[in-house]
Amino acid sequence: MKLWSGRFGKDTDALVNAFNASIGFDQRLYQEDITGSIAHARMLAARNIISRQDAEKIETGLLEILKDIKAGKIEFSEDQEDIHMNIESILTNRIGDAGKRLHTARSRNDQVALDFRMYVRNKINKIIPRILNLEKILCGQAEKYQETVMPGYTHLQRAQPVSFAQYILAYAYMFTRDVTRLEDCKQRLNECPLGSGALAGTTYDIDRWMTARELNFDRPMGNSMDGVSDRDYAMELLSDLAIFMAHLSRFAEEIILWCSWEFKFIELDDAYATGSSIMPQKKNPDIAELVRGKTGRVYGDLMSLLTVMKGIPLAYNKDMQEDKEPVFDALDTVEICLPVFAEMLKTMKAYPENMRRAAGRGFINATDCADYLTKKSMPFRDAYKITGELVAYCVKNNKTLEELSLKELKSYSDLFEQDIYDALKLENCMALRKSYGGPCIEETSRQIWEIREFIASREA
Repeated sequence: MKLWSGRFGKDTDALVNAFNASIGFDQRLYQEDITGSIAHARMLAARNIISRQDAEKIETGLLEILKDIKAGKIEFSEDQEDIHMNIESILTNRIGDAGKRLHTARSRNDQVALDFRMYVRNKINKIIPRILNLEKILCGQAEKYQETVMPGYTHLQRAQPVSFAQYILAYAYMFTRDVTRLEDCKQRLNECPLGSGALAGTTYDIDRWMTARELNFDRPMGNSMDGVSDRDYAMELLSDLAIFMAHLSRFAEEIILWCSWEFKFIELDDAYATGSSIMPQKKNPDIAELVRGKTGRVYGDLMSLLTVMKGIPLAYNKDMQEDKEPVFDALDTVEICLPVFAEMLKTMKAYPENMRRAAGRGFINATDCADYLTKKSMPFRDAYKITGELVAYCVKNNKTLEELSLKELKSYSDLFEQDIYDALKLENCMALRKSYGGPCIEETSRQIWEIREFIASREA
């Protein structure tokens, strides 16, 4: 029998039952539903709305149900529609009339709003440490390759010398921002909707501050209509996860390029690569490719929820049942990508000699050549022009800037002296880039320290 059967003269059609039911996906909210119900029952007893004996029966019954769910002893019913009605029905069957009193001063609207908000909060608490672990791995790799010169790129063209350490630390900083975004989301969502009722609160003398404290929220939500209809936190979470996956996907693209024979900057451990069914020589970066592909799923989840929410008037509407699957899917996707991507990075092998060889071609020290002339009093634009002419001469004669004789250099400017060769040496080009955030060892050491301090502040 449906909980609302008193108003209806017919049973719900079987097709409608199947269409309307959400138990197939919202059953994962069982822990939050039981936790919220226990807090609600305690508050009702404290306010003398139900007896303490009934509240104790409710709490004991709910804890037994929780134990049985975890043990796989409970089969949920589609006829009861969702996790909230399933648990209430099971509770009532077990403890009788006391179970029927649990829903006093509460609606499924504020109940689901509470459960979903708590679920998101719990998931953020689990994802953040995994991102921090990824950052730890990057710091460890960066420490090993602070002296490794490689080409930095713009437009995927070799641009200026950087270190492999600085390159991967750039991603560590991106992941740092991802952590702070999730922390911001958690802070904003930490208001309790319980007590909002269907939309207009309740005539019972409830204590919303008590339930908020009981459930570790900062405060109750200030407007009951907003309390049941707000899904900003879910949209914000999906936005944060989409940005995180964008960072992971960009890194995945780097890995895919670096693994290719055209680059061969790194090699993935055999445990984190796959082969071909027909080409025996192949070693494919499938993990990185899958991460790159799964990013599209999370983008789609964000767009799904934004679209669902864009035209809903206050307060609750059944459309909002569609809020959960995109969030569940995005969270599942991130949670499956993070550990395998982290271990792939932890076990990868770098080839510094290949990076250095690539850095030696492409004139990535051309800016340093122009800076050399500028430091000898030539206006930068003139120095830029002369260096460009030198590069053109090198291309025509199949030389690098370092391979030019002093006579050849002086034919373009008398300011060139023997010390130009020190200025053009790639290791010096990198080491002299000491500006804040640059690739020199002093700066990458500071960056590693800064990121590790950030991690430590979250783990304290």
